[in-house]
Amino acid sequence: MRLFRFDRAERSVDRYGSVGVVATRIAASDGGSVALTWLTVQPGGTIGAHPASATQLFLVVSGEGWVAGADGVRVAISPGWGVRWEAGERHASGTSTGLVALAVEGPGLEAYEPDPHP
Repeated sequence: MRLFRFDRAERSVDRYGSVGVVATRIAASDGGSVALTWLTVQPGGTIGAHPASATQLFLVVSGEGWVAGADGVRVAISPGWGVRWEAGERHASGTSTGLVALAVEGPGLEAYEPDPHP
């Protein structure tokens, strides 16, 4: 067993006009085809519109905000909710109050549907 912190706020993100975003790469598969990143978006922050480099899951852990796909329409998102963007799909996100999300990126990621028989 090896314990480690994943909320280290290692790198400020300003690509694509992003504001108030801090990221920490947590893990990647051998060869880097799948990656997991901890994202903290400060109040008023945005992750600017950009194409997904691979299929991406954006999973909100705390706070609330919005996400948008290629059409730019903002959809509210809060803890326990996630969004899946296809590789190459233009997308953005932001918050007025702050949010924390996990981003998982890699080819062929599929989100499971809820189990109807918990």
